Amino acid sequence: MLIYFIISLFYLETILRASLGEEFFSSGFLISLVFSVPFAFVSYIICTGFNKSVNYIVTIVLMGLWGFIFASQILYHKLFKTFYTLFSAGNAGQILEFWKDILVLMAENILWILLAFVPCISMIWLKRFLAFASISMKTRAILICSAIVLHIIGVAFICTGERTQYSAYDLYFNNDHPVMSVKKLGLITYMRLDMQRLIFGWSPTLSEPEEITIEPPVDIIEKPEPIIKEIQYNTLDIDFVELISNEKNETIKNMHYYFMNVKPTEKNDYTGRFKGYNLILITAESFSPYAVHKDVTPTLYKMVHEGYNFTDFYTPIWGVSTSDGEYVACTGLIPKRGVWSFYISGKKSMPYVLGNQLKSLGYETRAYHNNTYTYYKRNISHPNMGYEYKGVGNGLDIKKSWPASDLEMMERTIPEYIDKEPFHTYYMTVSGHMRYSFTGNTIAAKNRKLVEDLPYSDACKAYIACQIELDRALEYLLNKLEEAGIADRTLIALSSDHYPYGLELEEIDELAGYRVDRDFELYKNHFILYTKGMEPVTIDKPCSSLDILPTISNLMGLDYDSRLFMGRDIFSDAEPLVIFENKSFITDKGRYNSVKGVFTPNPGVEVDEDYINSIKDIVDSKFYYSAKILETDYYKYVSK
Repeated sequence: MLIYFIISLFYLETILRASLGEEFFSSGFLISLVFSVPFAFVSYIICTGFNKSVNYIVTIVLMGLWGFIFASQILYHKLFKTFYTLFSAGNAGQILEFWKDILVLMAENILWILLAFVPCISMIWLKRFLAFASISMKTRAILICSAIVLHIIGVAFICTGERTQYSAYDLYFNNDHPVMSVKKLGLITYMRLDMQRLIFGWSPTLSEPEEITIEPPVDIIEKPEPIIKEIQYNTLDIDFVELISNEKNETIKNMHYYFMNVKPTEKNDYTGRFKGYNLILITAESFSPYAVHKDVTPTLYKMVHEGYNFTDFYTPIWGVSTSDGEYVACTGLIPKRGVWSFYISGKKSMPYVLGNQLKSLGYETRAYHNNTYTYYKRNISHPNMGYEYKGVGNGLDIKKSWPASDLEMMERTIPEYIDKEPFHTYYMTVSGHMRYSFTGNTIAAKNRKLVEDLPYSDACKAYIACQIELDRALEYLLNKLEEAGIADRTLIALSSDHYPYGLELEEIDELAGYRVDRDFELYKNHFILYTKGMEPVTIDKPCSSLDILPTISNLMGLDYDSRLFMGRDIFSDAEPLVIFENKSFITDKGRYNSVKGVFTPNPGVEVDEDYINSIKDIVDSKFYYSAKILETDYYKYVSK
């Protein structure tokens, strides 16, 4: 039976790798097998602690659990292109709202599900050939010692290998990335590490960051003389030197050092351009460039081309897809891996988000979502951002359908605030949600006739049909603003939560008309900044959803500290930096692929290794300090 346990775990790791299309003859596959053996030993000990009948039942249950875990992770990856964490699994009850989509996904991947349960099913047939008797304490002790030794061997093997970014060593000790961890360590080890880190509150390490190596020692630092400069920066009056002198917590002290030494962005010609304007901020479900058609979605087309047109804007995908996408745009921070950052932020001080900033200036601040109001625990995160929040179930009364109508949400909510200037309203839309089919998707079916003549497959047509509802919602919004006479003093900002991963990559290629680059271009998107009568401006520099909060804060002339965000004001002269979930990045000099470890410079540009390493250090620091802001509730220390 022990041998069968080992073979079963080898088999499960193999089919998981096959589902990813990964190579079998690799160090990552070997490591996953090495760590499977001690886990098999522990499992065998658990399944031999009772009498034969109970042991058999425990074995079937355990093998069934293995099958469920591997099958569910395969399905999750097929859908979200990542693996779920235990934190997400612990809050998975809400996913039952999508039970129809889950059934379709299971039907499409039934082979993988059946393969994952082969060890469990085979155990029923093999019952008469295997011994389920209890083992002695001596045997149990030997197995425990053997498991420890084999685990140490596995760790030693990792330690003798490379220690570069996303190496097995880096992922085991210093970093956290679900997909890379599964590839380099195996699913069993990834989930064990995830459990340890969740229990003990682990966060990624930052090795010798130059930013916090400050001399002289704190106790003899003197407050510097103020220097009068003509240049004005987007900073607040935060006395970091005094904070450092009075702080005993080393983590907080190092954070003060770090933020004190971040270069702030300068105020510029765009600072305060929309000061006093109403603001409508929208996170649009699965919005992408493929949703913008001059004839099919004319309002979206108009807002893209008659506002600020960002030609090199990106919406990276993060671990918790929609919620993390919202979090980045609303907070200017990188989500912490392994948790729901937006939910965690609901219990932290968030003074610099737009809701709280504008509310303090007397704005009417409201937020709406046309899905269950508790989904992703927005009922906790959004009120904490300063909004009076309504969703389905706590005040937003709309027709029950899936997905719900963005147009209907606008019709129901606009009367609540349009005559209460100044106002700031935040929307999280849902009409663009997958699955992209004319059966089972109310919005796609509703707008089907409008896409019938498009030269695409049904899935692509259904996607565009869903985005037509967003277009109609925006058309309705613009008309109501015009009727109220405030269209020319209302700024509308719209970005996506993520690219439409509900489409297969081949379908995205179909919409694009060519094979889209999977590493960077897949995440390229539009960021709409529009108000009636504005002069269109084209911005070609690289930028991303991480830059939305500081950019709008600057445009609206808010008092904020640019050092405390991980993005930057796009209109400033700060060097562009687009950061992706796997720590790849784009600058004005080129792009770095962290998985391949390759930097590709832009045409005519030459960079040395020092430049690449310096940007990698900056990216590491931003990941680290974003997580620390959330963990330590850091903003409360600097916003007193």
